[in-house]
Amino acid sequence: MNRRNEEKLAIGLMRLSLYGVVLILAAIMAVIVVKGFSAMSWSMITQTPKGGFYLGKEGGVANAIVGSIYLAGGATFLSLLISVPLAFALQKEYSSGRLTYYSRLALDVLWGTPSIVYGAFGFIIMMMIGLRSSLLAGIITLALLVTPIMTRAMEEIIRMAPQELKETACALGLTRLESSSTVILRQTIGGLLTAVMLAFSRAIGDAASILFTAGFSDHMPGSLLDPVASLPLAVFFQISTPIVEVQQRAYASALILFIIVLLLSLLSRWIYLKFSQNVIK
Repeated sequence: MNRRNEEKLAIGLMRLSLYGVVLILAAIMAVIVVKGFSAMSWSMITQTPKGGFYLGKEGGVANAIVGSIYLAGGATFLSLLISVPLAFALQKEYSSGRLTYYSRLALDVLWGTPSIVYGAFGFIIMMMIGLRSSLLAGIITLALLVTPIMTRAMEEIIRMAPQELKETACALGLTRLESSSTVILRQTIGGLLTAVMLAFSRAIGDAASILFTAGFSDHMPGSLLDPVASLPLAVFFQISTPIVEVQQRAYASALILFIIVLLLSLLSRWIYLKFSQNVIK
């Protein structure tokens, strides 16, 4: 096979991969929309489950929508407080050698750890400190889940900042902290916000990590110590019932979750494009 044929084969495989990704997304959207749209209604979004909801009677999943936003928002905020300084600390300007290497290795292992393991770990810690299933326990567990994702994404984004920009900041007399908190942060803000949005999307769609820690409730959470519903678990519980009407509502709940994640993905893309207009490359 000559070089021209090899190039044509490579380009064909790349195009096939692109078409495959688009087709998979289209298939998922088609199944969820077709099965869930018929059960979608305004009450499905604005009402909490009424008596007999899981038997096909009135109510909606407003508690699960709000609960998912609380869980993902709280976990993302908590993770953000950890990930930003950690991502900067992993840069070669602050540390190098074995500590950085093992830190990255630990983050990679944590990134690949199944979410059910985080749920089991969180449940064990809850039992040790006497904390019951609650919004607080779910937020902490989800924060553990998304922190490696956010940190590694932010680290790579910060590393992509031009070395000349860092050297110029040092030449102007800025300390490493001043350079990171002003010049580099402004240079990479679009990518950092994108990492935050992607972490939020990951958190709002996870079910295994909060199965034992956040619990489930048909009511709105009144405090951090109350159990809280979530859309992934609402889908799981509804589709597990033998009642057809409730199963259709499960697809409607999945459609709501899919729309939220889709909007977050589009928002993260818009944020990246907006803030990358003045980025120095």
